[in-house]
Amino acid sequence: MRRSPVLQSAPNKRFSARTAVLLIDNLPRMYCRRLLKRGRAASSSTFVSEPFVDVRVTMGMKPLTTARILLGAFLIGGVFGFASVCFAQTSMPPAVSVRLVTDEAVAVLAILAKRKANQPITETDWQRVFSSEGYVRLKQRELSLKRSFEDNDFKTFVLSDQLAERAQALEETLTRWSNADITGAARLALAYLPKEARIRAKIYPVIKPRENSFVFEVKTDPAIFLYLDPAVSKEKFENTLAHELHHIGYGSSCPSKQVSEEIAKLQPRKRMVLTLVGAFGEGFAMLAAAGGPDIHPHAVSRPEERTRWDKDMANFNDDLKKVESFFVSILENRLTDDEIQKTASSFFGVQGPWYTVGWKMSVLIEKTYGRAKLIECICDQRKLLPTYNEAAAKHNRISSEPLALWSASMVNGIGRGKH
Repeated sequence: MRRSPVLQSAPNKRFSARTAVLLIDNLPRMYCRRLLKRGRAASSSTFVSEPFVDVRVTMGMKPLTTARILLGAFLIGGVFGFASVCFAQTSMPPAVSVRLVTDEAVAVLAILAKRKANQPITETDWQRVFSSEGYVRLKQRELSLKRSFEDNDFKTFVLSDQLAERAQALEETLTRWSNADITGAARLALAYLPKEARIRAKIYPVIKPRENSFVFEVKTDPAIFLYLDPAVSKEKFENTLAHELHHIGYGSSCPSKQVSEEIAKLQPRKRMVLTLVGAFGEGFAMLAAAGGPDIHPHAVSRPEERTRWDKDMANFNDDLKKVESFFVSILENRLTDDEIQKTASSFFGVQGPWYTVGWKMSVLIEKTYGRAKLIECICDQRKLLPTYNEAAAKHNRISSEPLALWSASMVNGIGRGKH
Protein backbone atom coordinates (compact mmCIF):
# COMPACT_ATOMS: atom_id res chain seq x y z
CA MET A 1 0.00 0.00 0.00
CA ARG A 2 1.34 3.61 -0.51
CA ARG A 3 2.13 6.10 2.23
CA SER A 4 -0.35 8.38 3.85
CA PRO A 5 -0.42 11.46 1.69
CA VAL A 6 0.65 13.61 4.60
CA LEU A 7 3.92 11.73 4.67
CA GLN A 8 4.27 12.55 1.05
CA SER A 9 4.33 16.17 2.03
CA ALA A 10 7.51 15.90 4.03
CA PRO A 11 9.84 18.54 2.66
CA ASN A 12 13.56 18.10 2.39
CA LYS A 13 13.83 15.67 5.25
CA ARG A 14 17.37 14.57 5.81
CA PHE A 15 17.45 10.93 6.75
CA SER A 16 19.15 8.11 4.97
CA ALA A 17 17.82 6.67 1.73
CA ARG A 18 17.98 3.25 3.35
CA THR A 19 15.67 4.36 6.12
CA ALA A 20 13.28 5.86 3.59
CA VAL A 21 13.21 2.67 1.56
CA LEU A 22 12.64 0.50 4.62
CA LEU A 23 9.79 2.72 5.72
CA ILE A 24 8.16 2.67 2.34
CA ASP A 25 8.53 -1.03 1.85
CA ASN A 26 6.39 -1.61 4.91
CA LEU A 27 3.71 0.95 4.18
CA PRO A 28 1.84 -0.27 1.14
CA ARG A 29 1.01 -3.79 2.31
CA MET A 30 -1.58 -2.73 4.89
CA TYR A 31 -3.66 -0.51 2.71
CA CYS A 32 -4.18 -2.52 -0.35
CA ARG A 33 -7.08 -4.90 -0.49
CA ARG A 34 -9.14 -5.66 -3.54
CA LEU A 35 -11.65 -4.36 -5.97
CA LEU A 36 -13.13 -5.38 -9.22
CA LYS A 37 -15.18 -4.31 -12.07
CA ARG A 38 -17.38 -6.44 -14.28
CA GLY A 39 -16.30 -7.84 -17.61
CA ARG A 40 -15.32 -10.75 -19.72
CA ALA A 41 -12.08 -10.77 -21.65
CA ALA A 42 -10.72 -7.64 -23.22
CA SER A 43 -7.91 -5.31 -22.47
CA SER A 44 -8.91 -2.46 -20.20
CA SER A 45 -11.86 -0.74 -18.65
CA THR A 46 -12.60 2.85 -17.91
CA PHE A 47 -13.70 3.97 -14.48
CA VAL A 48 -13.32 6.77 -12.04
CA SER A 49 -10.73 6.24 -9.38
CA GLU A 50 -7.45 7.67 -8.13
CA PRO A 51 -3.66 7.41 -8.14
CA PHE A 52 -1.66 5.15 -5.95
CA VAL A 53 1.78 6.21 -4.88
CA ASP A 54 5.01 4.81 -6.18
CA VAL A 55 6.11 2.16 -3.75
CA ARG A 56 9.73 2.73 -4.22
CA VAL A 57 12.37 5.02 -5.54
CA THR A 58 15.83 4.06 -6.62
CA MET A 59 18.53 4.16 -3.99
CA GLY A 60 20.34 6.75 -6.06
CA MET A 61 17.78 9.45 -5.38
CA LYS A 62 18.17 12.08 -2.74
CA PRO A 63 17.14 10.78 0.68
CA LEU A 64 14.36 13.30 1.08
CA THR A 65 13.03 12.65 -2.41
CA THR A 66 13.13 8.92 -1.79
CA ALA A 67 11.37 9.32 1.52
CA ARG A 68 8.70 11.55 0.11
CA ILE A 69 7.83 9.26 -2.77
CA LEU A 70 8.27 6.02 -0.88
CA LEU A 71 6.34 7.12 2.13
CA GLY A 72 3.67 8.37 -0.18
CA ALA A 73 3.50 4.99 -1.81
CA PHE A 74 2.07 3.17 1.16
CA LEU A 75 -1.12 5.15 1.23
CA ILE A 76 -2.65 3.80 -1.72
CA GLY A 77 -3.50 0.25 -2.01
CA GLY A 78 -6.44 -1.79 -3.10
CA VAL A 79 -8.77 -2.33 -6.02
CA PHE A 80 -9.31 -5.09 -8.56
CA GLY A 81 -11.00 -5.49 -11.90
CA PHE A 82 -11.87 -8.48 -14.09
CA ALA A 83 -13.19 -7.73 -17.53
CA SER A 84 -10.68 -6.50 -20.01
CA VAL A 85 -13.11 -3.90 -21.12
CA CYS A 86 -15.60 -2.59 -18.59
CA PHE A 87 -17.27 0.70 -18.00
CA ALA A 88 -18.54 2.45 -14.93
CA GLN A 89 -22.16 1.65 -14.27
CA THR A 90 -22.84 5.20 -13.14
CA SER A 91 -21.20 8.46 -14.06
CA MET A 92 -18.14 9.35 -12.02
CA PRO A 93 -17.53 12.76 -10.45
CA PRO A 94 -15.53 15.02 -12.79
CA ALA A 95 -12.69 15.03 -10.26
CA VAL A 96 -12.22 11.27 -10.64
CA SER A 97 -10.69 9.34 -13.49
CA VAL A 98 -9.87 5.65 -13.13
CA ARG A 99 -8.97 3.03 -15.66
CA LEU A 100 -9.48 -0.57 -14.68
CA VAL A 101 -6.99 -2.85 -16.43
CA THR A 102 -7.71 -6.53 -15.99
CA ASP A 103 -5.86 -8.07 -18.92
CA GLU A 104 -3.32 -9.95 -16.77
CA ALA A 105 -5.94 -11.65 -14.62
CA VAL A 106 -8.08 -12.48 -17.64
CA ALA A 107 -5.13 -14.02 -19.50
CA VAL A 108 -4.11 -16.15 -16.51
CA LEU A 109 -7.69 -17.36 -15.98
CA ALA A 110 -7.88 -18.33 -19.65
CA ILE A 111 -4.85 -20.58 -19.22
CA LEU A 112 -6.30 -22.12 -16.08
CA ALA A 113 -9.52 -22.81 -17.97
CA LYS A 114 -7.60 -24.56 -20.76
CA ARG A 115 -5.69 -26.64 -18.26
CA LYS A 116 -8.91 -27.75 -16.59
CA ALA A 117 -10.36 -28.73 -19.96
CA ASN A 118 -7.17 -30.63 -20.86
CA GLN A 119 -6.63 -28.38 -23.85
CA PRO A 120 -3.13 -27.53 -25.09
CA ILE A 121 -1.69 -24.27 -23.80
CA THR A 122 0.02 -22.50 -26.68
CA GLU A 123 2.75 -19.92 -26.89
CA THR A 124 0.08 -17.45 -27.95
CA ASP A 125 -1.68 -18.02 -24.63
CA TRP A 126 1.49 -17.22 -22.73
CA GLN A 127 2.18 -14.15 -24.83
CA ARG A 128 -1.26 -12.81 -23.88
CA VAL A 129 -0.08 -12.96 -20.29
CA PHE A 130 3.42 -11.59 -20.79
CA SER A 131 2.33 -8.76 -23.10
CA SER A 132 -0.59 -7.71 -20.95
CA GLU A 133 -0.32 -4.25 -19.46
CA GLY A 134 -0.80 -5.61 -15.97
CA TYR A 135 2.01 -8.13 -16.29
CA VAL A 136 4.42 -5.71 -17.99
CA ARG A 137 4.02 -3.10 -15.26
CA LEU A 138 4.11 -5.72 -12.49
CA LYS A 139 7.41 -6.97 -13.86
CA GLN A 140 8.76 -3.43 -14.11
CA ARG A 141 7.87 -2.80 -10.49
CA GLU A 142 9.50 -6.00 -9.22
CA LEU A 143 12.67 -5.41 -11.21
CA SER A 144 12.85 -1.83 -9.91
CA LEU A 145 13.05 -3.36 -6.43
CA LYS A 146 15.89 -5.64 -7.55
CA ARG A 147 13.67 -8.70 -7.21
CA SER A 148 13.83 -11.68 -9.52
CA PHE A 149 10.83 -11.88 -11.87
CA GLU A 150 11.32 -14.34 -14.72
CA ASP A 151 8.69 -15.43 -17.23
CA ASN A 152 9.58 -19.09 -16.72
CA ASP A 153 9.09 -18.78 -12.96
CA PHE A 154 5.70 -17.20 -13.56
CA LYS A 155 4.77 -20.06 -15.87
CA THR A 156 5.58 -22.50 -13.10
CA PHE A 157 3.33 -20.55 -10.73
CA VAL A 158 0.42 -20.45 -13.19
CA LEU A 159 0.67 -24.19 -13.86
CA SER A 160 0.91 -25.13 -10.19
CA ASP A 161 -1.70 -27.42 -8.66
CA GLN A 162 -2.31 -24.88 -5.90
CA LEU A 163 -3.41 -22.20 -8.36
CA ALA A 164 -5.50 -24.67 -10.35
CA GLU A 165 -7.44 -25.51 -7.19
CA ARG A 166 -8.29 -21.81 -6.74
CA ALA A 167 -9.25 -21.06 -10.35
CA GLN A 168 -12.99 -21.15 -9.82
CA ALA A 169 -12.80 -19.05 -6.67
CA LEU A 170 -10.66 -16.46 -8.44
CA GLU A 171 -13.07 -16.20 -11.35
CA GLU A 172 -16.07 -15.93 -9.02
CA THR A 173 -14.31 -13.22 -7.06
CA LEU A 174 -13.72 -11.17 -10.20
CA THR A 175 -17.34 -11.55 -11.15
CA ARG A 176 -18.49 -10.57 -7.67
CA TRP A 177 -16.28 -7.52 -7.58
CA SER A 178 -17.49 -6.52 -11.01
CA ASN A 179 -20.68 -5.31 -9.35
CA ALA A 180 -18.85 -2.98 -6.98
CA ASP A 181 -20.02 0.62 -6.75
CA ILE A 182 -16.86 2.37 -7.93
CA THR A 183 -18.61 5.73 -8.15
CA GLY A 184 -19.80 5.44 -4.58
CA ALA A 185 -16.29 4.66 -3.37
CA ALA A 186 -14.93 7.71 -5.18
CA ARG A 187 -17.60 9.95 -3.68
CA LEU A 188 -16.77 8.72 -0.17
CA ALA A 189 -13.13 9.64 -0.73
CA LEU A 190 -13.89 13.06 -2.20
CA ALA A 191 -16.19 13.92 0.71
CA TYR A 192 -13.13 14.03 2.96
CA LEU A 193 -10.82 15.95 0.65
CA PRO A 194 -10.35 19.61 -0.36
CA LYS A 195 -12.52 20.72 -3.26
CA GLU A 196 -9.46 20.92 -5.52
CA ALA A 197 -8.59 17.23 -4.96
CA ARG A 198 -8.38 14.96 -7.99
CA ILE A 199 -8.31 11.17 -8.20
CA ARG A 200 -6.56 9.54 -11.13
CA ALA A 201 -5.20 6.01 -11.46
CA LYS A 202 -5.07 2.68 -13.22
CA ILE A 203 -6.22 -0.27 -11.20
CA TYR A 204 -4.75 -3.70 -11.82
CA PRO A 205 -6.34 -6.80 -10.28
CA VAL A 206 -3.57 -9.38 -10.60
CA ILE A 207 -3.02 -13.07 -10.06
CA LYS A 208 0.56 -13.46 -8.88
CA PRO A 209 2.79 -15.44 -6.49
CA ARG A 210 3.16 -12.76 -3.82
CA GLU A 211 -0.03 -12.06 -1.87
CA ASN A 212 0.56 -8.33 -1.53
CA SER A 213 -1.01 -5.19 -2.96
CA PHE A 214 0.78 -1.93 -3.65
CA VAL A 215 1.02 1.28 -5.63
CA PHE A 216 3.48 2.09 -8.38
CA GLU A 217 4.67 5.14 -10.32
CA VAL A 218 2.36 7.46 -8.46
CA LYS A 219 3.97 10.61 -9.81
CA THR A 220 3.94 9.66 -13.47
CA ASP A 221 1.38 6.96 -14.24
CA PRO A 222 -0.37 6.10 -10.95
CA ALA A 223 -1.14 2.42 -10.58
CA ILE A 224 -2.80 0.35 -7.88
CA PHE A 225 -1.95 -3.34 -7.96
CA LEU A 226 -4.29 -5.57 -6.00
CA TYR A 227 -3.84 -9.21 -5.19
CA LEU A 228 -7.01 -11.03 -6.21
CA ASP A 229 -8.35 -12.38 -2.92
CA PRO A 230 -11.46 -14.61 -2.86
CA ALA A 231 -11.89 -13.83 0.85
CA VAL A 232 -12.83 -10.22 0.09
CA SER A 233 -16.52 -9.41 -0.37
CA LYS A 234 -17.88 -6.81 -2.77
CA GLU A 235 -18.67 -4.50 0.13
CA LYS A 236 -15.20 -4.85 1.59
CA PHE A 237 -13.77 -4.24 -1.84
CA GLU A 238 -15.71 -0.98 -2.09
CA ASN A 239 -14.54 0.05 1.37
CA THR A 240 -10.92 -0.66 0.52
CA LEU A 241 -11.25 1.18 -2.77
CA ALA A 242 -12.59 4.27 -1.01
CA HIS A 243 -9.68 4.09 1.43
CA GLU A 244 -7.08 3.91 -1.29
CA LEU A 245 -8.74 6.51 -3.47
CA HIS A 246 -8.72 8.86 -0.53
CA HIS A 247 -4.96 8.47 -0.23
CA ILE A 248 -4.59 9.27 -3.88
CA GLY A 249 -6.85 12.29 -3.75
CA TYR A 250 -4.99 13.57 -0.74
CA GLY A 251 -1.72 13.38 -2.62
CA SER A 252 -3.18 15.51 -5.40
CA SER A 253 -4.16 18.38 -3.15
CA CYS A 254 -2.27 18.36 0.15
CA PRO A 255 -0.29 20.03 1.50
CA SER A 256 -0.42 23.41 -0.17
CA LYS A 257 2.71 24.96 -1.61
CA GLN A 258 2.83 27.44 1.26
CA VAL A 259 2.61 24.75 3.91
CA SER A 260 5.30 22.70 2.19
CA GLU A 261 7.62 25.69 2.04
CA GLU A 262 7.06 26.51 5.71
CA ILE A 263 7.74 22.94 6.81
CA ALA A 264 10.83 22.83 4.62
CA LYS A 265 12.36 25.55 6.77
CA LEU A 266 12.10 23.51 9.97
CA GLN A 267 14.96 21.58 11.53
CA PRO A 268 15.49 18.06 10.12
CA ARG A 269 14.21 16.24 13.23
CA LYS A 270 11.05 18.33 13.32
CA ARG A 271 10.46 17.61 9.65
CA MET A 272 10.94 13.92 10.33
CA VAL A 273 8.28 13.93 13.05
CA LEU A 274 5.86 15.87 10.85
CA THR A 275 6.46 13.36 8.08
CA LEU A 276 5.54 10.57 10.47
CA VAL A 277 2.48 12.46 11.71
CA GLY A 278 1.31 11.99 8.14
CA ALA A 279 1.02 8.26 8.79
CA PHE A 280 -2.12 9.07 10.79
CA GLY A 281 -3.63 9.60 7.35
CA GLU A 282 -4.38 5.88 7.52
CA GLY A 283 -6.95 6.55 10.22
CA PHE A 284 -8.32 9.51 8.29
CA ALA A 285 -8.80 7.28 5.24
CA MET A 286 -10.56 4.70 7.44
CA LEU A 287 -13.03 7.39 8.44
CA ALA A 288 -13.59 8.49 4.85
CA ALA A 289 -14.07 4.93 3.61
CA ALA A 290 -16.62 4.19 6.33
CA GLY A 291 -18.67 7.22 5.32
CA GLY A 292 -18.70 9.20 8.54
CA PRO A 293 -17.77 9.33 12.24
CA ASP A 294 -20.86 7.39 13.37
CA ILE A 295 -20.20 4.38 11.14
CA HIS A 296 -17.91 1.62 12.39
CA PRO A 297 -14.76 1.51 10.22
CA HIS A 298 -15.15 -2.26 9.96
CA ALA A 299 -18.88 -2.34 9.37
CA VAL A 300 -18.41 -4.46 6.24
CA SER A 301 -15.40 -6.45 7.42
CA ARG A 302 -15.29 -10.02 8.66
CA PRO A 303 -16.27 -10.45 12.33
CA GLU A 304 -12.70 -11.25 13.38
CA GLU A 305 -11.43 -8.02 11.81
CA ARG A 306 -14.01 -5.95 13.65
CA THR A 307 -13.24 -7.71 16.92
CA ARG A 308 -9.53 -7.06 16.51
CA TRP A 309 -10.16 -3.38 15.78
CA ASP A 310 -12.37 -2.96 18.84
CA LYS A 311 -9.75 -4.65 21.01
CA ASP A 312 -7.01 -2.38 19.66
CA MET A 313 -9.16 0.73 20.11
CA ALA A 314 -9.40 -0.09 23.82
CA ASN A 315 -5.65 0.65 23.95
CA PHE A 316 -6.03 4.10 22.41
CA ASN A 317 -4.60 6.10 25.33
CA ASP A 318 -1.60 3.80 25.75
CA ASP A 319 -0.94 3.72 22.01
CA LEU A 320 -1.07 7.51 21.75
CA LYS A 321 1.57 7.76 24.44
CA LYS A 322 3.73 5.14 22.72
CA VAL A 323 3.70 7.20 19.55
CA GLU A 324 4.42 10.34 21.56
CA SER A 325 7.45 8.71 23.16
CA PHE A 326 8.65 7.77 19.69
CA PHE A 327 8.27 11.35 18.45
CA VAL A 328 10.10 12.74 21.48
CA SER A 329 12.97 10.31 20.96
CA ILE A 330 13.32 11.54 17.38
CA LEU A 331 13.23 15.19 18.41
CA GLU A 332 15.92 14.52 21.01
CA ASN A 333 18.03 12.69 18.42
CA ARG A 334 18.13 9.49 20.48
CA LEU A 335 17.32 7.05 17.67
CA THR A 336 19.31 5.72 14.76
CA ASP A 337 17.81 5.49 11.28
CA ASP A 338 17.28 1.76 11.74
CA GLU A 339 15.50 2.30 15.04
CA ILE A 340 13.23 4.94 13.53
CA GLN A 341 12.36 2.63 10.66
CA LYS A 342 11.68 -0.33 12.91
CA THR A 343 9.45 1.58 15.28
CA ALA A 344 7.54 3.41 12.55
CA SER A 345 6.89 0.13 10.75
CA SER A 346 5.67 -1.53 13.93
CA PHE A 347 2.94 1.11 14.25
CA PHE A 348 1.41 -0.10 11.00
CA GLY A 349 0.98 -3.69 12.07
CA VAL A 350 -2.24 -5.15 10.70
CA GLN A 351 -3.93 -1.94 11.70
CA GLY A 352 -1.81 -0.43 14.43
CA PRO A 353 -1.64 3.06 15.99
CA TRP A 354 -1.25 4.85 12.66
CA TYR A 355 -4.77 3.57 11.95
CA THR A 356 -6.45 3.43 15.34
CA VAL A 357 -5.04 6.59 16.88
CA GLY A 358 -5.38 8.40 13.56
CA TRP A 359 -9.03 7.35 13.26
CA LYS A 360 -9.93 8.34 16.83
CA MET A 361 -8.31 11.76 16.49
CA SER A 362 -10.05 12.35 13.16
CA VAL A 363 -13.46 11.33 14.49
CA LEU A 364 -13.12 13.56 17.55
CA ILE A 365 -12.02 16.58 15.54
CA GLU A 366 -14.88 16.16 13.06
CA LYS A 367 -17.49 15.72 15.79
CA THR A 368 -16.16 18.72 17.72
CA TYR A 369 -15.32 21.21 14.97
CA GLY A 370 -16.76 19.81 11.75
CA ARG A 371 -15.40 18.09 8.68
CA ALA A 372 -13.92 21.23 7.12
CA LYS A 373 -11.68 21.68 10.16
CA LEU A 374 -10.59 18.06 9.98
CA ILE A 375 -9.63 18.39 6.32
CA GLU A 376 -7.69 21.54 7.20
CA CYS A 377 -5.74 19.63 9.85
CA ILE A 378 -4.96 16.73 7.58
CA CYS A 379 -3.70 19.04 4.85
CA ASP A 380 -1.40 20.77 7.34
CA GLN A 381 -0.14 18.06 9.69
CA ARG A 382 1.22 20.70 12.07
CA LYS A 383 -2.37 21.42 13.10
CA LEU A 384 -3.48 17.84 13.71
CA LEU A 385 -2.10 17.20 17.18
CA PRO A 386 -2.89 20.58 18.77
CA THR A 387 -6.41 20.57 17.32
CA TYR A 388 -6.97 17.07 18.67
CA ASN A 389 -5.72 18.22 22.08
CA GLU A 390 -8.24 21.06 22.11
CA ALA A 391 -11.08 18.71 21.16
CA ALA A 392 -9.98 16.09 23.69
CA ALA A 393 -9.82 18.69 26.46
CA LYS A 394 -13.47 19.57 25.77
CA HIS A 395 -14.37 15.90 25.72
CA ASN A 396 -12.61 15.23 29.00
CA ARG A 397 -14.52 17.96 30.80
CA ILE A 398 -17.82 16.13 30.29
CA SER A 399 -16.80 12.48 29.89
CA SER A 400 -16.11 9.80 32.47
CA GLU A 401 -13.66 8.20 30.03
CA PRO A 402 -10.89 10.77 29.49
CA LEU A 403 -8.74 10.68 26.40
CA ALA A 404 -4.95 10.99 26.45
CA LEU A 405 -3.44 14.28 25.29
CA TRP A 406 -0.23 14.96 23.43
CA SER A 407 2.25 16.70 25.71
CA ALA A 408 2.39 20.46 25.22
CA SER A 409 6.18 20.39 25.07
CA MET A 410 6.16 17.89 22.21
CA VAL A 411 3.44 19.71 20.27
CA ASN A 412 5.24 23.02 20.66
CA GLY A 413 8.49 21.31 19.75
CA ILE A 414 7.34 20.47 16.24
CA GLY A 415 5.33 23.65 15.65
CA ARG A 416 1.62 24.28 15.42
CA GLY A 417 1.29 25.94 12.04
CA LYS A 418 -0.77 29.05 11.40
CA HIS A 419 -4.38 29.08 12.58
